[in-house]
Amino acid sequence: MDLSIYQIIKKPVASDKATKLNQRHGKLVLEVHPAANKPMIVEALEKLFDVKIKKIQIIIRKGKIRRVKRKEFRGTLRKRAIITLKEGYSLDSISQAGAHTAVSGSESASDK
Repeated sequence: MDLSIYQIIKKPVASDKATKLNQRHGKLVLEVHPAANKPMIVEALEKLFDVKIKKIQIIIRKGKIRRVKRKEFRGTLRKRAIITLKEGYSLDSISQAGAHTAVSGSESASDK
């Protein structure tokens, strides 16, 4: 399966654990395509964001099986990558996204 670098990285994960990993250890948590492997993810990140990768860990979450009467349905497969960048490189997508929503939320509260 041929994946472009734009299809490999889907989005950053915005959860409590991902935010703590980013703030305390400088790690990024990204949701990636299920067919992507470590070398593909490293190549995509280096080309898209011009950073160097020190370490990458993959988490695969299989879809939960749900039954409705006699039929079984499987949820979607999700793959996440926890990325540690080399010294001197930074990519802080989580705090930038959170800062934007916090500013817009405080403005609407002050307008009322």
